Amino acid sequence: MRKTIFVAATGQHVGKTTSTLGLVANLKEMGINVGYCKPVGQQHVDLDGMIADKDAVLFAKVLGFNLDPELHSPVILGSGVTAKYIDDPSQYEFHERLDFAASELSRLHDVVVYEGTGHPGVGSVVDLSNADVARKLNASVIMIAEGGIGSTIDRLAMSLAVFREKNVPLIGVIVNKVLPEKLEKVEHYLSKRFAQMNLPLLGVLPYDKSLSFPIMETVKHAVRGHIAFNEDRMANRVEEIVSGSLIGTEELNTLRNIVLVVSHKRLEEAIGKIKWISAARGLEESPLSGVIVTGDGRHEFPVERSGICVDYFMTHQIPVLTTALDTLGTVIKISRIEVKINTRTPWKVQRAEELIREHIPLPVLLGIENGK
Repeated sequence: MRKTIFVAATGQHVGKTTSTLGLVANLKEMGINVGYCKPVGQQHVDLDGMIADKDAVLFAKVLGFNLDPELHSPVILGSGVTAKYIDDPSQYEFHERLDFAASELSRLHDVVVYEGTGHPGVGSVVDLSNADVARKLNASVIMIAEGGIGSTIDRLAMSLAVFREKNVPLIGVIVNKVLPEKLEKVEHYLSKRFAQMNLPLLGVLPYDKSLSFPIMETVKHAVRGHIAFNEDRMANRVEEIVSGSLIGTEELNTLRNIVLVVSHKRLEEAIGKIKWISAARGLEESPLSGVIVTGDGRHEFPVERSGICVDYFMTHQIPVLTTALDTLGTVIKISRIEVKINTRTPWKVQRAEELIREHIPLPVLLGIENGK
């Protein structure tokens, strides 16, 4: 059985963290004593004086282990580190930190899964590219690529070259986010081309829209909004964006988890339409997961003046944001959100586990012959 696995990706936003989480969670469900580590991190958080990569924090909370930054997030490339490293590499003990973490994790666990950072070349500036780290850890690599045919193969050819240069063994490729209606075609042609390239295809994961749903907290940051009501509901998920000027029964593709984006001038009119639609469809609960009251591009406007709307917000516990952005600018900002899995999106954690369990042969991944 493989003891050390390194999960890399052809680029950002292809589902590396989600796939890694699903993999580790399933190995744990199989009764395997599995550990996790983010050996090189960039985006970090401060927890009671401890600095750790945000993904290590996520995994600790979701999987229920005690976070030890020395083990689970040994190297952080914070602001200014790269320039200082180039000036004087000797002031950093990156390799010693990695050695210590790897030694302890291998002692504590039967299998350790390491999650890479960004594309394969990230970290090269400090001699810690994904390939450098995987080789140092004596790990075998799983490569995550985004779904397609030509573009997928092209990116893989470039990404895998970095690992081949370092003589890092490849377990196989997981192709993620393939549109369900194209799943059969993509799998057929990738399997055919991968065989010609001597690349093992571990599995193809369908695109799951629920994994792209943001929560209101994420929306707040995207539009630089301020919370007017119901701050405790900022974990509400957003499945559809509806502009207040376009509300009508035919425009609503779903009747739940809608974020209403509306000018302060049309707020009462829009809420009135939502009430009418809810009554017409027999809805007991509001279809809104949140409301964003927009400005004129420069100024925010208060919403407390509308007693009718405030009563509706409080009755249905709808989080309300205000933003200086106008309605079009707000919709554009929300539509461009790159959604990340986090501790406030439990449905994504569960779905990540299901996708790996349903589509990836874990015994093959672990190097267990005949699944035993």
